[in-house]
Amino acid sequence: MNWYLAVLKNYAGFSGRARRTEYWMFVLFNVIITVVLNAISMAIKQGSLLGSIYGLAVLIPGLAVAVRRLHDTGRSGWWLLIALVPVVGVIVLIIFMATAGQPGDNAHGPNPKLAPALG
Repeated sequence: MNWYLAVLKNYAGFSGRARRTEYWMFVLFNVIITVVLNAISMAIKQGSLLGSIYGLAVLIPGLAVAVRRLHDTGRSGWWLLIALVPVVGVIVLIIFMATAGQPGDNAHGPNPKLAPALG
């Protein structure tokens, strides 16, 4: 939960680096929250309204943590646009997000693994 809250606190921070754990925990919590909200919306006959509102609310933090994750692998945040390529782009992006970060400092900042742990 601390990883999720840390991303929300740094909601518009597109600079720096993000560890794999930070990114994937944010994704996991987003999936769980979206599923729960969509189930509630269906129960009250509102379609997926709550899940859609939540998705809009976490759009900027999600983009920011994805850019920081790409920075950790030594890539520019512009690589997010590869997801626009059907099928292959999403697969490539998942591989980038799952790749270990560069050891030591890179052009985007110090190694986040050397920073104190959040949890």
